[in-house]
Amino acid sequence: MTSHHTLSVCLDVSGLLPPEPMEQILDALAALPPRASLQVRIDREPFPLYRILERDGYDHRIAPRDDGGYDLTIRAVRCKGN
Repeated sequence: MTSHHTLSVCLDVSGLLPPEPMEQILDALAALPPRASLQVRIDREPFPLYRILERDGYDHRIAPRDDGGYDLTIRAVRCKGN
């Protein structure tokens, strides 16, 4: 059996005011290694970010936390530049 391990990079942008969370997320995505995912801890659902993620070839999942914040997972679904 083959095991596929994916690198996960964590980013906590909770407590930051807009647009800082989106800027930090986009900077982290630009530096994300191939096949890695970005795990983001954020205070609010980042609706403006979703269109950018779709346009740039990223898939995302978001899950609410008990404290009112969100856990956002972002991963590339196609190669950068395509």
